[in-house]
Amino acid sequence: MSAAKDAVLRVEGLRVFYGDAEALKGVSLTLEAGEIVTVLGANGAGKSTLLRAISGLLAPREGAVRLGEEDLAGVPANRIVRRGISHAPEGRRVFATLTVEENLTMGAFARLSDRRAVERERGRIQELFPVLRERRRQLAGTLSGGEQQMLAIGRALMSSPRILLLDEPSLGLAPILVQHIFEIIRQIGAGGVAILLVEQNARQALSLARRGYVLENGRISLEGPSAALRDDPRVQEAYLGGSGLRGA
Repeated sequence: MSAAKDAVLRVEGLRVFYGDAEALKGVSLTLEAGEIVTVLGANGAGKSTLLRAISGLLAPREGAVRLGEEDLAGVPANRIVRRGISHAPEGRRVFATLTVEENLTMGAFARLSDRRAVERERGRIQELFPVLRERRRQLAGTLSGGEQQMLAIGRALMSSPRILLLDEPSLGLAPILVQHIFEIIRQIGAGGVAILLVEQNARQALSLARRGYVLENGRISLEGPSAALRDDPRVQEAYLGGSGLRGA
């Protein structure tokens, strides 16, 4: 498949443990340049664990995470950011006692020596999220949930990543804000950034993504084009029939 041939990111046979409990059981997936791919799954399926392993926050016991031809095994998380992978985690995790502007600057830690590049990126992010310009001197902890989510994504983009990992960007947001966040994610993808999206809103995620994977009990149970997954009775029953997804 072209997804494997042209992939910028390959996850191969990933196994991750928490103590003796195996959270990921040989997970493999690919992501092409400029592609949006979603990972669906129920609470506890291993979705957040997958993103944390890709970004270097968790060390897999087996398997590989390849950025192009480079195996990222053993590469620290801060260096993975420098390689071009950025992670906006579940729960936003903004620095509550820092201003919006300071949070964005923290996202550019890998390139602070190039002030012009940092300012250009900050300007682009403030165009994408105008509220971040308006609130730039406000403490991040005083922002609304939607504003904090925009800040978390903006902070992740400050490193000019080739790949953006998004973990539950719509969680806890009002429906009108969910629509706004997804439109922004669409714009980011259209700008050439490859996005791996973990999302509890399966319907929105499949409408946005080109392809998807279903993760169940630490294993990939289904994969394919988003349209095919939307039409699959198993996906409809588990994720599109009103029960939805809850958490990661």
